[in-house]
Amino acid sequence: MQMPVISRPHEPALFARTPGVERHRVAPGGLTVIALEPGDRIEVIDIEGDQRAELLAFDIAGREALAALGLLPSPGADFIDRLLSDGSRESQHVASGLLKRHIDCHHLPTSARLWPDGTPAGFGRTLTASTALLVIVAAPGGPVAVDSQQRASELRLIIHRANPSSLLIPSLPAPLGEVIDEFTIAPGTARDYVVAPGQTIQVIDVAGRQCSDFVAFDRRGLDAGREIDLDPTVTRTLNGNAYPGPGLFSRFFDRDLQPMLEVLRDTVGRHDTFALACTARYYEAQGYFGHANCSDNISRALQNHGVQGRRGWPAINFFFNTGVDAHQQLTLDEPWSRPGDYVLLKAMRELVCASSSCPDDIDPANGWQPTDIHIRVYADKERFSIAMANRKTPDADPVLTRESGFHPGTSALTRQFVDYRGWWTPTQFDGYGTLAEYHACRERVAVIDLSALRKFEVLGPDAEALLNHCLTRDVRKLAVGQVVYSALCYEHGGMLDDGTLLRLGPDAFRWIGGEDFGGDWLRQQAEKLGMKVWIKSASEQIHNIAVQGPLARELLKQMIWTPGTQPKLEELGWFRFLIGRLDDYDGAPLMVSRTGYTGELGYEIWCHPNDAMQVWQRLWQLGEPLGLAPLGLHALDMLRIEAGLIFAGYEFSDQTDPFEAGIGFCVPLKGKQDDFIGRDALLRRKEHPMHKLVGLELDGNEPAAHGDCVHVGRAQVGVITSATRSPALGKNIALCRLAVDYCTPGTRVEVGKLDGQQKRIGATVAAGTVAYDPDKSRVRA
Repeated sequence: MQMPVISRPHEPALFARTPGVERHRVAPGGLTVIALEPGDRIEVIDIEGDQRAELLAFDIAGREALAALGLLPSPGADFIDRLLSDGSRESQHVASGLLKRHIDCHHLPTSARLWPDGTPAGFGRTLTASTALLVIVAAPGGPVAVDSQQRASELRLIIHRANPSSLLIPSLPAPLGEVIDEFTIAPGTARDYVVAPGQTIQVIDVAGRQCSDFVAFDRRGLDAGREIDLDPTVTRTLNGNAYPGPGLFSRFFDRDLQPMLEVLRDTVGRHDTFALACTARYYEAQGYFGHANCSDNISRALQNHGVQGRRGWPAINFFFNTGVDAHQQLTLDEPWSRPGDYVLLKAMRELVCASSSCPDDIDPANGWQPTDIHIRVYADKERFSIAMANRKTPDADPVLTRESGFHPGTSALTRQFVDYRGWWTPTQFDGYGTLAEYHACRERVAVIDLSALRKFEVLGPDAEALLNHCLTRDVRKLAVGQVVYSALCYEHGGMLDDGTLLRLGPDAFRWIGGEDFGGDWLRQQAEKLGMKVWIKSASEQIHNIAVQGPLARELLKQMIWTPGTQPKLEELGWFRFLIGRLDDYDGAPLMVSRTGYTGELGYEIWCHPNDAMQVWQRLWQLGEPLGLAPLGLHALDMLRIEAGLIFAGYEFSDQTDPFEAGIGFCVPLKGKQDDFIGRDALLRRKEHPMHKLVGLELDGNEPAAHGDCVHVGRAQVGVITSATRSPALGKNIALCRLAVDYCTPGTRVEVGKLDGQQKRIGATVAAGTVAYDPDKSRVRA
């Protein structure tokens, strides 16, 4: 007899629902404070390896209590003491909170050091509290020079509660500021509330995968007998997006086209503004009579404010995961929200609001298990950063959008920013514009903030061996001071990432790519092979700008000083780097690589974020006489497409190998004798190619776009990966992944628009992917 099949999907995003288990992060060079009860276990984990950990413990009277965790003070372990007395606003805030627990930060005892130096990645230690304690855990470290690789990395704390709540619902996240009102909305109910101008609403999905419908009315309008409510259709139209998000297009509008609320933060990024809040009729149509529903609940919640009830409310459905498929069907699935995810909204006038916790338990809308929604309202004096949340894996801690060390300089020139891989990055600049920025790079010199690139230090006696195993290039041939472009591939030959590798020493490398998961992946390979190597994240402590254009060398040679052991800026060869300083011997430490992403003579400057504005200001001081201009992502995209340079998610993905992506030159299958990940698959793929990346020149003045189909007759034979209007060539060009049967230069194809059949743009396969300067004479100049 066959046993029934049970649904047990792997759901790493819901790790926080585990009863009695909490997870906390200790930032590099920072600390975290945790309260423990008797019997609680605290697990401290060194995620990246070779990171010291210090711990202090106090009893309820504020006395040192390391012994309650089985620890002793370690001579010289004074990082927590130094950090809490550095005078910073953060340390003063923590010290103020500790003083309420009778702990004087001016007279702290010596900490315990949890392990010696040189720990491997993933090393941890578990301690059990014998009494109630307040515990401080720190990840010692501080700012280091750009050419140093001894960087602090984060620690993870996992708390196992001895007496967890019997409920599966996790605890609420800590408040973000001064709370003036808060309440929990149980599933199948709704609640009204009033907010004043400048106050901020936080809608929290407590347990994850739970929808919350939201409506808002102008309170003065209600007092005057007018129902001026938030309008989803107006909001979509004015923003040009399915729903607003943090950044430039961030506002919800009313039916009179006036702004009501501004989205400050969104840790999910997937909501609904198309469907109604669930209605009685929806459940009745499926045989569920008398089922609780959000529309009726919202009507009841608002009746005390004189709002006329509605059978169906056109609400903002936070966390509701809907979409429109290729057949124009409105789809729904389980929400993307995780436990503790939230949306933060700033009221732009006095509002009457209502929020619900959706009772839908007959489809996946609430993950089949309706749970609580929690609302917090913060005082108007609070100021919150504008941010999305980014996670490198589904169960990773969320990281809010960051600003680079160059942000004070770029933000003075534009408000046009986009969240690019977790960093606010300019798209174009006021007073310049995309075309002016493009021409500045082609004709003079331009500067762009590329701090969103991920940087990883790879250190140890097995560093070369690991990288040679993971990268397609032959790393053993890479000299100190040299840079090489390479791909990271999975076993099946699909690409994980592309990037550049710098060799800083015999056993010291720096990998610079676009994928945050790249560091975790390298660590996983090292663990499999039992290698003695550390992969340390460096993105937070190394920020970079690219200086590109024919006058780049003339500009930089005026401001980069190098010692006698390093080449001068004007002597720096292509794909080489130097270690120098800004202006003179005592200037800020810098690294300069002769690399870029524009097809022009160019360099990248790498520095600590604390030194970024010195570099920025000096660049502009020396660059303005040369016609220096800022460069945004829109202009950069035009430049890189002309130069045939590839971009993640466009020219390559985990379904695309380097040959299909147009970078087969970085896979020396014959020249590299050592095995590497994906080699066998790449040998097969090279021998039996299905597609090839080619350049297209389009007829006429109508552009192609990423994702457009490419046809020969009725059959689709390719897809546009990237496209632009080339100012240098005066024509529309594109990069295209095309069936190998049609890749001969001069072959005619058609780019499909509308449904791919109703409208076509004629195009010709070009001689290569590089439309501008195909022999690279400019970049090598």
